[in-house]
Parts: sequence; structure tokens; C-alpha cells
Amino acid sequence: MAPEKKTYTGEINVSSRGVGYFNVDEFPEDIEIPTPFLNTALHGDEVEIALLAETPGVRRQGEVLKILKRAKTEFVGTLEQTNGTLDFFILKPDNKRMYRDIFIHSSKAKGGKRGEKVLADIIGWKDPQKSPEGKVLRVLGKKGLHNVEMQAIILEKGFDSEFPPEVEKEAARVAGTERARWKEEIILRKDFRETLTFTIDPVDAKDFDDALSFKKLGDGNFEIGIHIADVSHYVREGELLDKEARKRGTSVYLVDRTIPMLPEVLSNDLCSLNPNVERLTFSAVFVMTAAGEVKERWFGKTVIHSDKRFTYENAQEILSKKSGEYYEELDTLNKIAKILSKDKFEKGAIEFETDEIRFELDPEGRPIRVYRKERLDTHKLIEEFMLLANREVAKFMHLNSGKERRLGAFVYRIHDLPNKEKIANLRIFLKALGYNLQIDKGGEVSASELNKIMEAVEGKPEESLVKTATIRSMSKAVYSTKNIGHFGLGFEFYTHFTSPIRRYPDLMVHRLLHRHITKGKIGPDEFAKYQNLAEDASEKEVAAAEAERDSIKYKQVEFMKDKLGETFEGTVSGVSEWGVYVEEKGIKAEGMVKLRDMTDDFYALDNKNYCLVGQQSKKKYSLGDVVKVKLVASDLDRKTLDFVFV
Repeated sequence: MAPEKKTYTGEINVSSRGVGYFNVDEFPEDIEIPTPFLNTALHGDEVEIALLAETPGVRRQGEVLKILKRAKTEFVGTLEQTNGTLDFFILKPDNKRMYRDIFIHSSKAKGGKRGEKVLADIIGWKDPQKSPEGKVLRVLGKKGLHNVEMQAIILEKGFDSEFPPEVEKEAARVAGTERARWKEEIILRKDFRETLTFTIDPVDAKDFDDALSFKKLGDGNFEIGIHIADVSHYVREGELLDKEARKRGTSVYLVDRTIPMLPEVLSNDLCSLNPNVERLTFSAVFVMTAAGEVKERWFGKTVIHSDKRFTYENAQEILSKKSGEYYEELDTLNKIAKILSKDKFEKGAIEFETDEIRFELDPEGRPIRVYRKERLDTHKLIEEFMLLANREVAKFMHLNSGKERRLGAFVYRIHDLPNKEKIANLRIFLKALGYNLQIDKGGEVSASELNKIMEAVEGKPEESLVKTATIRSMSKAVYSTKNIGHFGLGFEFYTHFTSPIRRYPDLMVHRLLHRHITKGKIGPDEFAKYQNLAEDASEKEVAAAEAERDSIKYKQVEFMKDKLGETFEGTVSGVSEWGVYVEEKGIKAEGMVKLRDMTDDFYALDNKNYCLVGQQSKKKYSLGDVVKVKLVASDLDRKTLDFVFV
């Protein structure tokens, strides 16, 4: 009898070329799964694989034996007719990792027409040599229309802009019930209605989930409150609203809209800290010195009355003019925030400030202006006090959870040390650009060394490139019940307490903190439950970030598509065997100069030095080079731009 093949189980990654990659610890590089051996496996699926016979000099290959769990079966795409027949459609998926078209009978197309975008579900796929069979779940509309494309991005990432009717109904019921018992709830809370309180948010913000209160104390110190919408009071664990919030995990921010985690009656009304109305909050209140030292801390349920709604811009104007409404309070908070920021960087935080792109859209959703968001002192002011609250809550829960610090479940925001191999690669990459990153004998890098690089590239053409590469070399920040600290911020303890309107982990933190301060038990048996919730929230966060990036990329390409033939300045942001990637300077749109269009010489890739080199002229295109390019093509479907060198 032949010996049984050794098998491996885990998650498979599938590229846009339809080739799978599977990580096996005992092999130095991922096992490659050629398309014919995927056996219907899709990107992210949990699968069982076996290795194929080894071929000398060829990367080790494998075959999928079994699909254990599908990552997703729903895909957004465009309907196309098959060979002129009206009986069948082919769905061309937007997701480029979906390497097969989906076959849909017209009876299952839900009225969808050729050229329309739809959301479809795979209902059958047994033969890997044939296309899967699907059915349309929702018709979005004509491809290319702004609202259709934004909906396509949302749905493809597993989110939905619409709440189920029963969830909307439940939100309205909760809002009505809680308003009716408002007075009896208020008397149970610490009252901050007479303390000066205000919000500072973007000019177009629809929900306000955090507010600051300020009181000058007689001894020269200050009472500073960070007041957060008390979402946990309205969204009770295990109820319908909670299940929907947990399923969504986070609010999603596209170029033109927010897809909220909670229905509007809560997110934009009852839980929003609007000015001149009473609101229920969960607060972190600190007695602080002018030097930013925390002398006392208090956490608990409160009621506030916001006196003023500032935008970042008008609060900044008051600080700049040194006069205006609440100038003295804003100025004191700003000075303390600057001290907190300085202390943070001195203790190991990494300065990762990158440009944020914003769009001005016409009534049809077409981009008419692209600009970079200016980072003001008021942005940093709010950020520092939110960091303070998050850090102090995490520290309080960690130090009060028993001697072994394992006796009570809690949800932390953690950021692991960078992977040594990635740091080694980053060092080589930076060396090619002329920068020397010092790493220790163990292969680890310190935050101070990374900050030296950040300072060295500031204002240089390659600044964006270096910051992006450095961020990619870092571990991802995630949620976890196991505290290992936050490398990027240099904090030993950190959590997310400040945005329960838009992040489910913050809602969990509120519940656990309240249970602790009211002497409720948080048992070790809850670790598994909260760890699973934390991992799920981390995955949803990644999907939301991808949706945001996709919407930005789509609008960048849409903005550029009318500029064919125009010349732009850019920076070489990548090199590959296919060509040179160039990031345009103005709106930071990335495109490619294809190798086949570089006709002045035969260019070869020098992997070691991150450049393409002309074989005869020895002309180089290296990372960070400033170049001039002409736009020759744009593809909205693929969200790509094609350049040629000028």
C-alpha cells in the first residue's frame, strides 16, 4: 500500500493571475498552487493541500485537495452577454483575485441588463474546469455611474450601506424608550453640564463621538475631561442592534460618504455629542498640571451639555489669532497637547505622518478638484487627548486585573515589533536610496532610528515613497486580549476607548471597563470570546481600509482620465520586470511606464539595487528618481494609469 500523502491546512492567497500561494512553516518560501490545481479554491479560503512531486530548480508546488471554509461567495461585477444569446450572462468580477467569470442564467439575473453592475452569489461550482454558477442578489445600476461604483466598492468588501428594516425599527424603538426615561438616567450619572465642554471635528462631520471639557482648578492645575458617546447604554450586548454592529465591525469612509456602523437615529442623533443638547457619555477625567502630568484620573458614566461645536479650521483660526471664543482654554489644551506629543516621541513613538488626499466632487460625483488635507495643531490637539484617554484606560484595566494580569478579559490595541526579515529588506531598500538604517545585532530596529530616517526624508521627492515602504515593513496594529504594547506609539498599554459610534472594539472596551468599575466580574473564561471578537474586528478594519483606498484610487483615475497627453512630474515609486511605477506629484496618483514602451534601449531589472538599467546606455531608473511622464491611457475598471517617459 502506498504511503498516505502528508497534507497541510490553512488560508490560501490567490493572485490576480489565478495562481495560489500557501505558507508552510518548514519551507523557506510559499508553496505555489498553479491554476489547474486550485480545484475551485478562491483567495482567503481555508483549504487542505498536498505537495506535488519535487522538480529540481523549480519552486515547490502543491494541489488543493479540499475547501474547508469559503472566505466569500458574493462578488460584485459587470453583466455581459454570452455569444449573443439572451439566455445567459457572464459576470466579470471587479475583484481581480476572482480568476473565473461567473455564469448566470437570465432567470437568476433579477432583471439585470448587459453593462450593469450587480452583486452576485456563487450557488454551484463543482467542476474547476468550468465557470461557477451564480445568481444576482442585487442590481446596482449602470457601470461607470458614481453611486453605482461606490456601492460596488462597499459591497465587494462585505459592507452594506443599508440596514435591515428590523434593525432600523429596533434603533427607533430604543431611541424613543431612552428619551422617555432620560431624567431618571441622568440622576445616576456624574454631572458635567455646568462644565465648559466643546467638540472639534471636520467641517463636514455628521456625528460627534468625542468632546473635551475644561475647568481651571484653584491650585493651578486643570480638570480635563474626554467625554465619549455612551453607545453601550443604547446598544446592549446580544440584542439586535449589537449583532448588526458586531457584523459590520466599523464605519467605512469613502471619498464622498460614510457607511455607519449604527443606524442614523443613533449615530447622527442620540449618540452624537451635538451642541446645546444634553448627551449621555462615558468619560475619562484627569486632573493635570500645565506640564501635562496626570495627577488624578477618574472613569465613569456622565452627562454633558456641549457649549460649542468647533471645526478644526475655526478652532485653529482662534489659536493663530490669539483671540476669540474660548481662546484661553484652547490655548492651554494646545500647550499641554504639544508637551504630551513631545514626551511621546521621546519615549519611542514613530512619526508616520503621511499626506491624505481629499476630493471636491460635482453634483454627479465627478472629481473637479483634488487636494491634500492640511494637518493643523487642532488635529494634533484632539489626537493627543484621545491617545491619553486610550492609554490611561488600558493601563488602568491592565494594572487592576489581578496579580497575574490574566484574571480579567480586556481588549487592547496592540502593535508588535517589526518582522526582522522585513526590516532587513527595508534596510536594503533605503540603502539604494542613499539612507543608512541602523539595526542591532539581533536584527531589530529602534523607533529612534526609524524617526531619524523620517526626519532625513522630510521635504525630499522620495519622502512619500520612504514613509510608505517603512509603514509596509511594520507589523499591523490589531485588537487582542493579550497585551504586548504598541510599538508604533511607544506605549506599554493601549486600547481604543474613544469611538464606539464607529468601532465595535471601543464598544467592547466600554462594556468591560464599566463592568470592572461597578465591581462586576470579568472572568478568564471570557478570553476566547473576546479574542474571537477582536480578531474579527481586526479583519473588518482591514476590509474597511481597502474600501477607502479603492474609492480614492477610482477617483484619482477618474480625475486623470480627461488629461490624456498631458505631462506630469512624478517620483519613481517601484520597479519590476513589467516596468516602472511612477507616483504623480500633484494628486499622488500612481501609474506605470510599461517596459514595452521604453523603446530607447533594452532595460533589465536590477533587483539588488531597485532599478531598471539600459543595457547599452546604462541609463538607470531608480527608486526616488524625479521623472517627467506623459499620460497615455487610463482604465477605470482596473483603476490603473499608463504613462510614458518624456
